[in-house]
Amino acid sequence: MSRIYWDTMLFIYFLEGHPQFGPRVQEIHQEMIRRGDRLCTSVFTVGEILIGPQKRKAFEKLKDTKDYFESDEIELIPFKMSTAEVYGSVRAENSILPADAIHLASAAEAQSDLFLTNDKKLQRLTIPGIKFIAGLDGAIF
Repeated sequence: MSRIYWDTMLFIYFLEGHPQFGPRVQEIHQEMIRRGDRLCTSVFTVGEILIGPQKRKAFEKLKDTKDYFESDEIELIPFKMSTAEVYGSVRAENSILPADAIHLASAAEAQSDLFLTNDKKLQRLTIPGIKFIAGLDGAIF
């Protein structure tokens, strides 16, 4: 079993059925289930994902999304003082956006085996506490 952290966009592709990336994320998700991997992400991800339904006033989608993230399928990584320290290091050592640093710090805090993202810039980074960072276009499984 591996602990696999998904960046926000993967959840959006997955939950909204993105025409280009949705099928690949579905495939990865099914393989993770088959292997017994643990899906994790930050509580910050939930906030990012709730923006769309809130803007659209799609209250049923908002409820469904919150229910999904409160299910046992996903491990939500909290943002603690130790995460903040990792965040500071990640931001100091890399030229990346604050939101990306929050994700990477959360994944590192969770000692993730894999950080999965569609952001090519993040795929080039090495972050202590994360074994591998990969994208959707690679042969992950």
